[in-house]
Amino acid sequence: MVKKKRNNGKMGAGIGVWHQNLRPETKHSLWAVLSFLVAVILALAYFGKAGLIGNAIQKTLLLVFGKGFFLVSLAFFLAGLSFLFALGNHLLITTVLGGILFLISSLGLADILFGKYTGGYVGFLFSYPFLKLFDFWASLIIFSALLLASLLIMLNVSLKPKRKEKKDSESEEKVFATPTVSLPSLLPAKIEEKKIEEENIFSAPKGRDLAFGEKKSYKPQRLEFTKQFEYAAPPMDLLEDDKGTPSSGDIKANANIIKRTLQNFGIDVEMSEVNVGPSVTQYTLKPAEGVKLARITALHNDLALALAAHPLRIEAPIPSKSLVGIEVPNRSIALVGLRSLLGMDEFKNAMPLTFALGRDVSGRAVFADIAKMPHLLVAGATGSGKSIAIHTLVVSLLYKNSPEFVRFLMIDPKRVELSVYKSIPHLLTPVIIDAKKAIMALRWAVREMERRYEKLSEVGVRDIVSYNSEMIKEKAHDEILPNLIIIIDELADLMASYPREMEASIVRLAQMSRAVGIHLVVSTQRPSVEVITGLIKANITSRIALQVASGVDSRTILDISGAEKLLGNGDMLYLAGDTSKPRRIQAAFISEKEVKKVAAYVAESAGEFSLPGQPVSAEGGEIDFELKLPLANGAGDLGENEDADDELYEEAKRLIIDAQKASASYLQRRLRVGYARAARLLDMLEERGVIGPGEGAKPREVLIKKSAESIAIGKTLESDNFENKEEEIEEIESEPKKDNDIPYTKFDF
Repeated sequence: MVKKKRNNGKMGAGIGVWHQNLRPETKHSLWAVLSFLVAVILALAYFGKAGLIGNAIQKTLLLVFGKGFFLVSLAFFLAGLSFLFALGNHLLITTVLGGILFLISSLGLADILFGKYTGGYVGFLFSYPFLKLFDFWASLIIFSALLLASLLIMLNVSLKPKRKEKKDSESEEKVFATPTVSLPSLLPAKIEEKKIEEENIFSAPKGRDLAFGEKKSYKPQRLEFTKQFEYAAPPMDLLEDDKGTPSSGDIKANANIIKRTLQNFGIDVEMSEVNVGPSVTQYTLKPAEGVKLARITALHNDLALALAAHPLRIEAPIPSKSLVGIEVPNRSIALVGLRSLLGMDEFKNAMPLTFALGRDVSGRAVFADIAKMPHLLVAGATGSGKSIAIHTLVVSLLYKNSPEFVRFLMIDPKRVELSVYKSIPHLLTPVIIDAKKAIMALRWAVREMERRYEKLSEVGVRDIVSYNSEMIKEKAHDEILPNLIIIIDELADLMASYPREMEASIVRLAQMSRAVGIHLVVSTQRPSVEVITGLIKANITSRIALQVASGVDSRTILDISGAEKLLGNGDMLYLAGDTSKPRRIQAAFISEKEVKKVAAYVAESAGEFSLPGQPVSAEGGEIDFELKLPLANGAGDLGENEDADDELYEEAKRLIIDAQKASASYLQRRLRVGYARAARLLDMLEERGVIGPGEGAKPREVLIKKSAESIAIGKTLESDNFENKEEEIEEIESEPKKDNDIPYTKFDF
């Protein structure tokens, strides 16, 4: 019997809490059905079509509510709509309060307007005191306001009008017509999130710089250079504007699916705002207290299946927000034109080395300053948009800077990507296409960096901006140093030919060149550890990862996974040097036709331009290494002259011929030099026919055999060295040893 009672108790408890197992959507749907049912019955009773019970209800309600009896049916109908289209947890209370206020205000208003107990006893009870205290007009206004307030409470809507989106100064098309969507009526979250105003969907919030955080109180330091010729920035007509409109599908339905899917796995969340970007839509949500973010990220595939969207990316948490972002690909994407970004005031008023990146998941424009980076690594699979990102950077700088302020040194082993810029005056040399000359160019850049540091040391300043300011004050305009942007379009090809030399030069420049205005932009389509080595990655902290094949490649670039879930076509993750989490951006698009137009315009408008000491470029894309290539008066040579003057060349040649073996480690031991110089000496010996080419792990062949005369000379030298060593040892032995001298060991030869 006791056992039976316990079972009955459990059954009763289960019946009592059955509704707690229902989802909130189900509960609201039940309340909506009940409200519509009552509304229909009251409407039928009003017209005497509900039978005996209906007639009884009609008489009772006519007595209580008067001729405004039909308003009771209307109130239940509005309550049903409120339940049907909303998902908040506290909706029942607000709907009941709104319905009561609606009946009181509407019946009181009817009694004020028509009198004669039109609103029944309820209307008379509430309207009579107001008529006595405020008279007719004031009472009419009060009850009208109460009626409006009751409707706002029941339907959970706002009176705030939608503002029209501001147009750009260049008559920008409204491509991102879908703004950041807040879901107050659909998903009234418990948390209060700052919502984005529709008029500012393309611009950053006030008081913030688009890509650089909070604005500083000081003004950016700008330099005015003496114009040796009039440089006209290319017109915006050469570029194309945004195209297309992003379509994210049914936002409310997707939000419901996300919430329901997480609840099916026991994760309670509150949906927040929805950000519609050019290529993806970000649904933000706040997990309930005690929910681990790892549980949400682990449901990546389940959410993708429920939404029928792939690839899907989860950002947990969103930086500077206590929210989780779920990024779903748009059904139709918008093309972000470079013109819409370069025409913005944020770009025009930014620092000189600022370039356009694209738009983020909210449709906001994103810019970056290469002077703050100070170097950039761009990596991704073939066709993901690396070359377009490089063109966007170059064109952005061409729109803001004359050749007096920015010069380019371009290395393009593929020979087709950067050759379009061969005629612009900003180019320091013709585009370099040979791997060996690329190594020489980087060595020259290292010497130029050292020369600039010497100049800064002589003037007593810390960076190139301060140095140029001093030169302007002293009116020494010929001594002004322009910024040098070194662009390497395909690092993998160069690393395959000269891995050690490339890594050494890139690391040296990345470590020290920021203060003297030399910046590296390195691109590769093979993000492996053999190409992006640990030293290169450690010294180039600003990185862009486009779509890659696997999470391993993503971790090679960014140290975290995520790039394998990108959509391609310029969809990127941008990791700034001063942040720990990447930011998703849809890169701006510029076609080959636009690039050619801009390059041709710059070349034609500039005419023949040269800095003091600037040589005439060699024809055919090749560099004449005998020429001086100064950035300002008197930089070093770029080419073979330095190698030819190496004072250790003859000594290295003699050692190689005498030993009949050639290796960098051998020269390092015998000449006491570093690996870079030993490898350079081997390259010189190979070019002059002393040794053969390297064949993997096999030793190089020495092409010049050891002669009898050299053998005799070698023996004489060895004898002289032996006698000198004996004399040195005898001198050491004859010297009196002091107390603080370190004991030495006598060697017998």
